[in-house]
Amino acid sequence: MAIEEQQNYYGKHGEPRKFDPKFKGPVGKRYCTDVLCCIIFVLVILGYIALGIVAWIHGDPRKVVYPTDSTGQFCGQKGTSNENKTILMYFNILRCASPVVLISLQCPTTQLCVSKCPDRFATYLDMQANRYNRSYWEYYKQFCKPGFDNPWKSIAEVLRDEDCPSMIIPSRPFLKRCFPDFSTRKGVLTVANKTMFKDASGQMRNVTDLREAANGINNVLDARAFGMKIFEDYASSWYWILIALFIAMVVSLLFLILLRFTAGVLFWIFIVGVIGVVGYGIWHCFWEYGSLKGAPGADLTIYDIGLQTDFRVYLQLRQTWLAFMIILCIVEVIIILMLIFLRNRIRIAIALLKEGSRAIGYIMSTLFYPIVTFILIAICISYWAVTAVFLATSGQPVYQVMANKTLCQYAAIACNPETFNTTNVTKLCPGAHCAFAFYGGESFYHQYILVFQLCNVFVFLWLVNFSIALGQCTLAGAFASYYWAYRKPADIPTCPLFSSFGRAIRYHTGSLAFGSLILALVQIVRIILEYLDHKLKASQNAFARFLLCCLKCCFWCLEKFIKFINRNAYIMIAMYGKNFCTSAKEAFFLLMRNVIRVAVLDKVTDFLLFLGKLLVAGSVGVLAFFFFTRKIPVITDEAPALNYYWVPLLTVIIGSYLIAHGFFSVYAMCVDTLFLCFCEDLERNDGSASKPYFMSPNLHRILGKKEVNPKKAKG
Repeated sequence: MAIEEQQNYYGKHGEPRKFDPKFKGPVGKRYCTDVLCCIIFVLVILGYIALGIVAWIHGDPRKVVYPTDSTGQFCGQKGTSNENKTILMYFNILRCASPVVLISLQCPTTQLCVSKCPDRFATYLDMQANRYNRSYWEYYKQFCKPGFDNPWKSIAEVLRDEDCPSMIIPSRPFLKRCFPDFSTRKGVLTVANKTMFKDASGQMRNVTDLREAANGINNVLDARAFGMKIFEDYASSWYWILIALFIAMVVSLLFLILLRFTAGVLFWIFIVGVIGVVGYGIWHCFWEYGSLKGAPGADLTIYDIGLQTDFRVYLQLRQTWLAFMIILCIVEVIIILMLIFLRNRIRIAIALLKEGSRAIGYIMSTLFYPIVTFILIAICISYWAVTAVFLATSGQPVYQVMANKTLCQYAAIACNPETFNTTNVTKLCPGAHCAFAFYGGESFYHQYILVFQLCNVFVFLWLVNFSIALGQCTLAGAFASYYWAYRKPADIPTCPLFSSFGRAIRYHTGSLAFGSLILALVQIVRIILEYLDHKLKASQNAFARFLLCCLKCCFWCLEKFIKFINRNAYIMIAMYGKNFCTSAKEAFFLLMRNVIRVAVLDKVTDFLLFLGKLLVAGSVGVLAFFFFTRKIPVITDEAPALNYYWVPLLTVIIGSYLIAHGFFSVYAMCVDTLFLCFCEDLERNDGSASKPYFMSPNLHRILGKKEVNPKKAKG
């Protein structure tokens, strides 16, 4: 590059670093940066604590734990008439349109707290026909309103006043609510082994009609059965899941330790290993595809069988294994092509990884720092969840008129249960009654619950991003101390990780909070856009949906860019102790001055680390697959009996990947820090005796930098 062109290039992207004989690593003498943002951050935390206290004072978690009857009383609450009645029953469950209404809201029907769900099938007409049978009436009466004891009251009046349910159906409790006990007998849908029944008007009804009317209920019941099977699988396999996750942790640690000495060999091994694991998956899918040839029902398509909760059904289809095989083949080809085209750059990436391995080897405590970040994030999540629950349950009971909206103009308006019987509503709308609807209120506090919830989410995002930023800055400071030590390990400061953590907290809380705030603002906008997209899904305005899709895409890209800039800005803050904006600008210009190295070295390294995560998760996953499917002869009897073997298998694979990601994130931060330090080293020094490089000789040799002749340097 000509001198004039080089000057123009540097002029666009800032001036390169100049030699400073006093610079020996992260600056020790610092000052507090972004003080205003630090003050705002502290005030927001205090306000967040105050919001939690206010929510705790007004909220009542019992509203989540206990269901509420039509009078607004909790089922199972001690000291009330419902103390021994812990289950909620709906008089007319057919009015409940969806599972969401059943679980979260109040159905437009009378709700009663009962001690147990009905275990018989009967209608009010059946009861009246047997009203002289006192035991029959006593059983039916326990599902009527408290105090009602008039079996001779006409059916029309009973249904109008909703004194009793028109029929009771054998039910079972789920989420402390009674749901019809649907079952299948010899392929026929039944309720308590019955397929036909009489309704309140005496007409014959089919169980299929009931199921179609309450299809959402059945989905909840199916989900309940599916969830119970999953719970049983976890209960019988949790011990082995923990063992598998422990193995994943040991494999990750061993991988990082061995990487220090045999980075090149290990990486070629795991590259071949990933290709082998994917290749085995292709072979297994091909074998399953061939073995199912001619099997009954194997040639059906996924569209033919529809949605099934038992995933083993899909594994009996040839189409499923063919799809898996095609996907794995595509992944295999992509990995092989990337390795072919990047073969000349892998050696350079391995050099950086070796240097990172050496740095982690000297500062082993950095491997365990993600535990600190995990604890901080867990605290943030717990506080956010508790505050959200208390805010959601901080309203007062709101009662509304329960009546037919087409026949009564007062339906769904607010009412007072204590004075409702004295109003004209009962005369104008026979059968109307005042029932509990939801929790809310018209006070200033209750009107702004949604705003408080939004603030709760925003501060939660800010604190989580700050916890991550603190970890990145701390690790960057520790690894920068390693790089800028001329004689390693003699010149590495004592307790570099603890010292870096202290500098970040004492001097740069404001800068870390500033970067986290920018990221949190973008994330909260993305959440709002997702909410609007959910609301506009049924809209026919194609332009609005297109515009929203574009905005979501733009903010997704913006979030990724800000995360990249923040990460490198925190590295510069850890080294020089400047404010966030200055550090972000210097980091961006430094990367732009070395844009080719960024694209080639940094991203190739990220790709190799990603393959390492896949190898850890894949190897442990294959081992877990053979174990849970009883294909390891030595320990076949030790494998637990499972409903779905994929439940613990997916848990092990996802958990292993997250564990590997935790360890490799330290490694990635190390490589990014060393890369920026390396770029700074090239600008500050020229390799002469007066300006020697701080990089290791191995890295220096592989990157193709030659020592400058001291005589020429002086000249």
